Amino acid sequence: MHSANSPLPIFMTNKALLPLDAHNLRLQENVHPENWQNPEPSGNYNLVVIGAGTAGLVTASAAPGLGAKVALIERSLMGGDCLNVGCVPSKGIIASARRAAAVNHAEDFGVNVPEGVDIDFARAMERMRKLRADISPADSAQRYRDMGIDVFLGQAKFLDANTVEVDGKRLSFSKAAICTGARAADPEIPGLDEVAYLTNETLFSLTQLPEHLAIVGAGPVGCEMAQTFARLGSSVSLITSKRGVLPNEDPEASDLIKNALQADGVRILTEGKNLQVKKVDDGIQLKIGEESLFADQLLIAIGRKPNIEGLQLDAAGVTADDKGVLVNERLQTSNKNVFAAGDVCSDYKFTHAADFMARNLIQNALFFGRAKTKSLLIPWSTYTEPELAQVGLTPLEANVKGIAIDSFKQDFAHVDRSLLDGESEGFVKVHVKKGSDQILGATVVGANAGDLISFYTLAMNNKIGLKGLAGTIFPYPSHAEAVRKTGDLYNRTRLTPTVKSLMEKFLSWRR
Repeated sequence: MHSANSPLPIFMTNKALLPLDAHNLRLQENVHPENWQNPEPSGNYNLVVIGAGTAGLVTASAAPGLGAKVALIERSLMGGDCLNVGCVPSKGIIASARRAAAVNHAEDFGVNVPEGVDIDFARAMERMRKLRADISPADSAQRYRDMGIDVFLGQAKFLDANTVEVDGKRLSFSKAAICTGARAADPEIPGLDEVAYLTNETLFSLTQLPEHLAIVGAGPVGCEMAQTFARLGSSVSLITSKRGVLPNEDPEASDLIKNALQADGVRILTEGKNLQVKKVDDGIQLKIGEESLFADQLLIAIGRKPNIEGLQLDAAGVTADDKGVLVNERLQTSNKNVFAAGDVCSDYKFTHAADFMARNLIQNALFFGRAKTKSLLIPWSTYTEPELAQVGLTPLEANVKGIAIDSFKQDFAHVDRSLLDGESEGFVKVHVKKGSDQILGATVVGANAGDLISFYTLAMNNKIGLKGLAGTIFPYPSHAEAVRKTGDLYNRTRLTPTVKSLMEKFLSWRR
């Protein structure tokens, strides 16, 4: 067993595995089996991967098929944040909350729901745990062993520039990849160290609905969970700075999300920089400026910090700072034989970004590739309702870079499918290089925005302009018609007064 680094059962040191029901026991058996036997290292590894989140799993799984000898090390739970305390559990309970909202608004569609319908929070959370366990075999220790990878469970630490130790075993390598991810930061809030608070690592272990949930941070996680818990029945206070909700997004889109949160009953407080907290007998007292409120649970959803403790990076000559491991454009650290990918070294802390960074890492580390991370076009989405998605430049970024743009906006209020589905709030906004149809960026806020943004990502990656989108046939009626309509908006700008006059003369001649 790997007891040298983890003397306590993993469920006692990782609260993500609580409650210890049948679903979480099944999850544990896949992502950190208690009786796992670490292998005996033999010879030099082509690649040692530290961290089995998305970046680490993609890196490790690609290499054996190419003939590489690979070791994969994970100190906690295989699957990392995404499977255990991030994308998977959050979207699981978001789905329940959306059903609750649909029931509450069913009357608008002529469906009368009997009085007395209630929400079973414990059952919603159990559903999430079951689905998480169902998904976990894809990230399991056994699956990666079956691929021919030496899987080690325990804390990795560098001994020198080409050696890692785990569970008392020494692994020598030609190349290594640091993919240890990041975790919730501990912001400097007076009194925070004296109260028990939630992060994304403990939120999904709740079995009882908080009567009053306070959330600090109005980024994607804060907004998603504020709306979700409000819809499930909590009284929710969302605490942010004067910059407001989703401050890094298109301001018009952020305003729509703010209005949606307030419509669901979320109270938004914008004096977060003046926040103080203290423990009281039955919960937590929060003071925000001159205002005071009570919460029985507090969720901290602001900031991330890299998981680099215990790695002994100095021994390997790897440079890091408080933001993470420092890498060049090819994901190479200050040690030319050690690379990094994912949240531990990237400003883009998304699962899909980690995935594609890992693909670049494999090319560069093992096959003398020169793939650059700046060439990756990374979209993102916030899964509130409506959703908000972005790819490429915003007008503010274009202005800072001195790039002249033209923008085209299509409201969902003028898209038939959106009207019929009762989802007409929101818009598609696309930005092109001035005087051309070259797409530089796009924002979608509305139903299925996380899917619709992919049309623009695909177009940008393949150098398809707005004319190309306008000339593509979309099914009717569909939400995606909004994408084609932005192409139509561009085409109308080509009908200048001169062109219109010439066309009128030509058609008059043809009569």
